[in-house]
Amino acid sequence: EVQLAESGGGLVQPGGSLRLSCAASGFRFDMYAMKWVRQAPGKGLEWVSGIAMRGTSEQYADSVKGRFTISRDNDKNTLYLQMNSLVPGDTAMYYCTTGYTNPSFGNYRGQGTQVTVSS
Repeated sequence: EVQLAESGGGLVQPGGSLRLSCAASGFRFDMYAMKWVRQAPGKGLEWVSGIAMRGTSEQYADSVKGRFTISRDNDKNTLYLQMNSLVPGDTAMYYCTTGYTNPSFGNYRGQGTQVTVSS
């Protein structure tokens, strides 16, 4: 059974940091580019960042560039998103999913983890 399980979300003050994790199982994680997408209340899905199969290249949305860092550990089948200097506009449900830069869910996706940035 394919599973993607996000964790690490929560409530944080503006300027704070969070590290999201996504544990993958049931498929060849190292054969897929992976990405993070997010969805704020009442808004559509927004692509955040993507990373190549072996972690050799990364892409970021302009809105998070310089603040977020995507990474992966293929030995642990885990995807990460380090989020720094968080702003209220980052408030959303964050999902990990297969794919690289397409702003949509890939073949596999998790249930999401909520990130709320508020004072």
